[in-house]
Amino acid sequence: MSEHTLQESARRRVLGLGTLPVACTVMVGINALYMLLVAFGNITDYGTNFDFVSHVLSMDTTNSDVMWRAIEADWVHHLAYIGVIIWESAAAIVLLCSLWAWLRASRTRSFDLARRLGTIGLAMILVLFMGGFIAIGGEWFQMWRSTSWNGLEPAFRNSVLAAFGIVLMHLPSPQWAAAADGPLAR
Repeated sequence: MSEHTLQESARRRVLGLGTLPVACTVMVGINALYMLLVAFGNITDYGTNFDFVSHVLSMDTTNSDVMWRAIEADWVHHLAYIGVIIWESAAAIVLLCSLWAWLRASRTRSFDLARRLGTIGLAMILVLFMGGFIAIGGEWFQMWRSTSWNGLEPAFRNSVLAAFGIVLMHLPSPQWAAAADGPLAR
């Protein structure tokens, strides 16, 4: 081997993964931690966010012309909130599995599983916050009209971060292609 080839090989070993896989690992890890903390908080402090869900579904602070949409049955409020907690917990588990796959990929350079699980977990966050909170809570139940029970801003923030993570994982990168050719291929 020539000296240039040896230097190039050493450079690749030093650089390791590259910045995109590291950024994806960090993004997935932070989202996994966030969803774990959200689910844990909702389980251990059930009443706080249950009040939020209850007020949004009952539309008791919106004063709108579409009050026929309101759901006042307490059991439906509990069912909806438990569904949210289960979804948050499932998203956290998928993202933790993705994090494990990203960390494993740091050795194997095989990113397919990590990217798939990360995409699914982050899409679950999008479904919860964009679908559940922004579309259903914000628009159908008119949460945007409430001055005291409006969660659109944090839902939007969480949606943007999850969407950014999905875009990040699907950017073209030599690291994704390199995995098919071996750990040091470019």
